[in-house]
Amino acid sequence: MSTRRTFFRQTAAVATGALTLPQFLPETFASPISTADSGLKSAAQWAQDEDFWSWVKSEYTVSPTLLNLNNGGVCPQPKVVQDAHIRFYQYCNEAPSYYMWRILDQGRESLREKLADLGGCSPEEIAINRNATEGLNTVIFGLNLKAGDEVVLTKQDYPNMLNAWKQREKRDGIKLVFLDLELPSEDDKYLTEQYVKAFTPRTKVVHITHMINWIGQVMPVRKIADEAHKRGIEVIADGAHSFALFDFKIPDLGADYYATSLHKWLCAPFGSGMLYIKQNKIRNVWALLSNNEPDGPDIRKFESLGTRSFASEMAIGTAVDFHNSIGSARKFARAHYLKNYWMERVKDLPGVKIHTSLKPEFAGAVGLFSIDGMKTSEVDGQLLNKYKIHTTGIDWENIHGVRVTPHVYHSPKDLDRLVTAITQMSEKQALAGKQKKS
Repeated sequence: MSTRRTFFRQTAAVATGALTLPQFLPETFASPISTADSGLKSAAQWAQDEDFWSWVKSEYTVSPTLLNLNNGGVCPQPKVVQDAHIRFYQYCNEAPSYYMWRILDQGRESLREKLADLGGCSPEEIAINRNATEGLNTVIFGLNLKAGDEVVLTKQDYPNMLNAWKQREKRDGIKLVFLDLELPSEDDKYLTEQYVKAFTPRTKVVHITHMINWIGQVMPVRKIADEAHKRGIEVIADGAHSFALFDFKIPDLGADYYATSLHKWLCAPFGSGMLYIKQNKIRNVWALLSNNEPDGPDIRKFESLGTRSFASEMAIGTAVDFHNSIGSARKFARAHYLKNYWMERVKDLPGVKIHTSLKPEFAGAVGLFSIDGMKTSEVDGQLLNKYKIHTTGIDWENIHGVRVTPHVYHSPKDLDRLVTAITQMSEKQALAGKQKKS
């Protein structure tokens, strides 16, 4: 195996394309995987190669005391991305209007190509923005819908998206048709049928969350999309939690529209996102913010954001490089391995209930659990206050429990700490139950 600093030496500012700024560029990094070694093991085997993942962990600056298991909210950036962001920021401050608008702004096109390559689509279908909420709102408010048109969605979709649709309902008189899914599910047929049953001749759009953030449920987007397209229904996919976590290409989903937050699993700077629109659909979506051709066919019409953080945007390229040094298949395999590692060790404990599938086709890195007799807030609070483990409590519709989201910088040893905490809470609750009965 090659040394850690001899392979994959790329500049962190590769997103700037032909621009060469040697006095400014951050340090490079190198993956310990050599091109000769990379194909010797399957992704599942790499998932348990602790030497490799110890290198990955060393590239992060996460707290050694607080165990952060809420990466589903926002992910930390590896040091090389932080360095790129800081150096771009310092560079901009030398002469903001010159270096931002005349120099760094030129890097957007090569960055667009880099993201399109990772997403498996055309650069002409990618707009760079600030988060999934902005991207999805662009589509939700940009589609030509009229009173009486129906949109199918679920109560388990993300609140920001539900509120956007409710605003269109209130403003334009469209009709929202809500599904109430029973989750978790390992039945694609059941999930697909719920949507199909709701489709009518008036249905114009179906909104699907690729991975439901509350519980980690992976939805059969392609199967639902195929059924929708048979009926002339357009498909929006919320990919906030799937891009750079799952090993897939955006067109595989069959969606017409897709948006994601790059500050989640790609580990790009906070406040960076991406919108995908199938090229022949771009003209049909009005730009959310002002543009000289808001109904034109150019994907760039969705990037009229005014002054933005060019430093954050340009450092996205470094995040893509770091992601590629791990590899999409290895990354998902590791994330799923870590999720199952802790879940398999607590699922049979007294009173502990697991609310996420253990199968990779139905779940990613997110796992939800609960303990009988304890409120969600009590479990979440004890994990933080007693064990210094940061998770997030979920009480949304029919989903109740504590969400645990490890990342590639975690080790099984880190998760042993979580297992110990859940075990002790379970034992304490079981003992209290026995004492109550006696």
